Amino acid sequence: MPLYHKLGSFPQKRHTQFEKPNGGLYYEQLFGTEGFHGHSSLLYHVHRPTQVKEILKSYPVEPKIAIGKNIKSLLLKGFELKPEDDFLDSRKAMLVNKDCTIGLAAPKQSLRTYFYKNADADEMIFIHKGKGKLRTMMGNISFKYGDYLIIPRGMIYQIDFETLENRLFYVESFAPFYTPKRYKNESGQHLEHSPFCERDFILPDELETHDEKGDFLIKIKKEGMMHEVIYASHPFDVVGWDGYNFPYGFSIHNFEPITGRVHQPPPVHQTFETATFVVCSFVPRLYDYHPKAIPAPYNHSNIDSDEVLYYVDGDFMSRNNIEQGHITLHPKGIPHGPAPGAMERSIGQTITHELAVMVDTFRPLMVTEEAMGLDDGQYYKSWVE
Repeated sequence: MPLYHKLGSFPQKRHTQFEKPNGGLYYEQLFGTEGFHGHSSLLYHVHRPTQVKEILKSYPVEPKIAIGKNIKSLLLKGFELKPEDDFLDSRKAMLVNKDCTIGLAAPKQSLRTYFYKNADADEMIFIHKGKGKLRTMMGNISFKYGDYLIIPRGMIYQIDFETLENRLFYVESFAPFYTPKRYKNESGQHLEHSPFCERDFILPDELETHDEKGDFLIKIKKEGMMHEVIYASHPFDVVGWDGYNFPYGFSIHNFEPITGRVHQPPPVHQTFETATFVVCSFVPRLYDYHPKAIPAPYNHSNIDSDEVLYYVDGDFMSRNNIEQGHITLHPKGIPHGPAPGAMERSIGQTITHELAVMVDTFRPLMVTEEAMGLDDGQYYKSWVE
């Protein structure tokens, strides 16, 4: 994210002494990506951020694959996923490849008894139902329905929910999330034709600084394993930081749709990109206004990518019998398009109120056992008249 932000106190010159009011020095930490080349921030800790007291246990958390090489279009009934108390336990991987994990979660309780760090992947969490606060070592972000939360890998966080019913759609990415290059100039500023701008980002605030020693449990996910690690000081002990690598939010409701006289292709809905997949936001918008326009999307072949759609709200006009929380997978190798009758129904329509998140991956996706438990079993036949 090419946006500079800062919170709290830090020295005017980096890599210099930063004295505590009562004596001693704060501890500087570079929180960076791609070695020393990518986006980074400099954090200043009350205590050394390196104090590991104990590693309690390590256990595998890799998803179990049901279909490794898939050719079937699937419909997963996401709201049939049973809620669970614990935040991490509630997270269930649905579709995976070497680049990302796409999943659902329905946590009932806030994450407060331990801290969490994903050491391998940046996380994108879309808030479908629920309200609360993401608490991180770099500040807090309040969230609500329709918000994306982008959490860089290596970020230590907890999450508070003000609500009992919480439904999340998430993607773990082994490549960083960025906003699309075509929306930005050479220095990274969003251009006038971009469907959103820097004002729309929700930046961390409310920097928590805990000067506490003790036993602090951090669950660290790394290489398909979960490691339970005891730190000697509170992970939220940062007194200040500045830089370009930090968590942030963005509301899908602030995405301004791009429309035209004829049907626009999916890239006009693009919100984030990585080196291995893209994320698009389908939002309420006016339909095409050519006198002969067909608002429904044209049939298209999935030659180079798998397409995942997560349905959030409204009437998704290109499909039949789609409900909130459904996920459709249209895999590489099979063309797909509007359901029978959808094209005809769309003619003459002037507006849509649909809300959905799309993830297009450049490598095929494998289907997990958790996903098969939500599969309707018939979707791949839904184009037969």
